Amino acid sequence: MGDRTTIVVASGEMDRLYSTLIIANGSLAMGMDVSLYFTFWGLERLKKGGLERGRLSRMHLAGLGKGLMRLRMKKARVASLERLMAEFRDLGGRIIACEMTMEIMGLSREDMRENLIDEYGAVGTYIRDARDSRITLLV
Repeated sequence: MGDRTTIVVASGEMDRLYSTLIIANGSLAMGMDVSLYFTFWGLERLKKGGLERGRLSRMHLAGLGKGLMRLRMKKARVASLERLMAEFRDLGGRIIACEMTMEIMGLSREDMRENLIDEYGAVGTYIRDARDSRITLLV
């Protein structure tokens, strides 16, 4: 096993994406290679204008919970998802978008933020990275 972290991002919920990027950036900062494999609802966050759109997994309260969470995060000086994603990219993290799921969900490459995606792949792409990973997670 290599010094690698592979995370399946199957949820597009804001709090789960924060967790993903914080773990991923921490792994990169510790010298590990990191791959994020976006599939199903996680792909929604890779769409143009989609990064900040996710709802909370709990206590969403018709958007009120998300607003309160953002206020608390701002007060605690937590970086935005956009900034965390930029740091992830700057540190050398890789993003893979699941082609099969894109087809199922009616998404095309034109719908996606191409500057975020390193590779379009299928389950074999994920398995290639996960097989050699010390840490694998499903978020």
